[in-house]
Amino acid sequence: MSSKLSFDPRLLKRYLPILDWGSKYNSAAFANDGVAAIIVTIMLIPQSLAYALLAGLPPEAGLYASIVPIMLYTVFGTSRALAVGPVAVVSLMTAAAVGQVAEQGTAGYATAAITLAFLSGAMLVTLGVFRLGFLANFLSHPVIAGFITASGILIAASQLKHIFGVSAGGHTLLHLLESLWTHLSEMNFITLVIGVLATAFLFWVRKGLKPLLKKLGLGPRLADVITKAGPVAAVFVTTLVVGVFRLDEHGVRIVGEVPQSLPPFTWPISSLALLKQLFIPALLISIIGFVESISVAQTLAAKKRQRVDPDQELIGLGAANLGAAFTGGFPVTGGFSRSVVNFDAGAETPAAGAFTAVGLAIAALFLTPLIYFLPQATLAATIIVAVLSLVDFKILKTTWAYSRADFTAVLATIVLTLVSGVEVGVSAGVILSIALHLYKTSKPHIAEVGLVPGTEHFRNINRHEVLTTPAVVTIRVDESLYFANARFLEDYILDRVAGDEALKHIVLMCPAVNEIDTSALEALEEINRRLADGGIQLHLSEVKGPVMDRLQKSHFLHDLTGQVFLSQFAAMKALGDVTGDVTSPTPASDAA
Repeated sequence: MSSKLSFDPRLLKRYLPILDWGSKYNSAAFANDGVAAIIVTIMLIPQSLAYALLAGLPPEAGLYASIVPIMLYTVFGTSRALAVGPVAVVSLMTAAAVGQVAEQGTAGYATAAITLAFLSGAMLVTLGVFRLGFLANFLSHPVIAGFITASGILIAASQLKHIFGVSAGGHTLLHLLESLWTHLSEMNFITLVIGVLATAFLFWVRKGLKPLLKKLGLGPRLADVITKAGPVAAVFVTTLVVGVFRLDEHGVRIVGEVPQSLPPFTWPISSLALLKQLFIPALLISIIGFVESISVAQTLAAKKRQRVDPDQELIGLGAANLGAAFTGGFPVTGGFSRSVVNFDAGAETPAAGAFTAVGLAIAALFLTPLIYFLPQATLAATIIVAVLSLVDFKILKTTWAYSRADFTAVLATIVLTLVSGVEVGVSAGVILSIALHLYKTSKPHIAEVGLVPGTEHFRNINRHEVLTTPAVVTIRVDESLYFANARFLEDYILDRVAGDEALKHIVLMCPAVNEIDTSALEALEEINRRLADGGIQLHLSEVKGPVMDRLQKSHFLHDLTGQVFLSQFAAMKALGDVTGDVTSPTPASDAA
């Protein structure tokens, strides 16, 4: 007896999205992707070099981390516009993690960096295969915004040593500033001039060049391309000046010799001990990288009504990091600024990324001798201008006005990141996000409701003039019931019935209850028993189907002293006079 394995092409397309968009690829998409690739390549060459410097690695590592990873994301990723490669925050986290296990400039440091990329890639692929992308939701947006703001400040501060031309270090803001102050007497004036002028020029390019070019009559597309080439212009001019006048002989630190080659094959697993040391940093980098990437990808996809699959994005980013690990790179993710540029330049498919990788490969093969005299101060200026756009203190004002709990979490994340470093900051962010969720849901909003006259709608008695009857009290709980808030509901109901002799029925209105866990079920059973002891019946209304399915598997419905009503109006008709007394709202009530 023979059997044939069934094969579902849809499953293959799920894990290889290139088969989907690739089958519809045409010359128009090719032209648009090609133009976008040229613009992004121009932007990415100085950025990749700069972010390698930020990660504490040789400049060629930035190029290597931008070639094979981009190609692998093209095959496995689902975003049509996401540009994958080194980014500022992940590069900083890489430097912080690797700096704890190896000394910068050593072979061990480079090995640790590719090991970090390998671990991050393996984690992301595993999460994607098991469809665990939802775990990233445990990081709240305010906490992420606070972490990125603090990281932007740290990154900018870490690059001041290159602007001043001094040796300084540290992974916290206080240590960085202290180290800079200690070595300030070693400042190189020529380096300072180059760094300040490059920074000022790049700021002007970002804000003022495009409007100027438009005034001169250039079209928006050409003006945009020239603007994005601003960092390349800074690299070209400063490299030329340093080379012609041999300013390196006067203390100006330069990039030096960069290997003229394609990415080499590297083996990331050097020892089990190193894997253990880098496991937690790799996990944090994976979380932050994925959250940053998926946020950008979904934002850009929404503009064209396209879909991004978070679980497949995990696989795409994981494959990109594994590619970086085996080709001499370091951890990568989707970058905000590059992706926006890619989108605005007209990229239609992930093929734009593959074309960008080809451009970077050409640069690695033929252009690296041209950057021998590139001053490190120019790369530092590129980083500073790029990351300061990440700094957004408005999130503090916004959260203060809207939610003091969110404000506290944001402020704590910013302070801890600046004072204790990125690993403590992001760890605190994860913990604070989960704690914030538990805090908010542990005290759910609960309202006593009554019937709006002339309707079948029920609203909060503290906000509306509604009809109520003394024998029936309806409690609406606006949250799923689980272990953290079960006792809160129990205390609320028992406090409400205490001393109310006219009360005969409690109706728990459940339109917002999507889940009742075992702890909450036990609390409901206790409430049912306690109310029965006082001669009060417990009823439920508007219970959702999935919740009812779970309740029917327990003894709760059998022991329930009251009934389960399809609607609250049906409960009121059965239990009390719906034309009873009108309850007026409490003046100046804060209840919702």
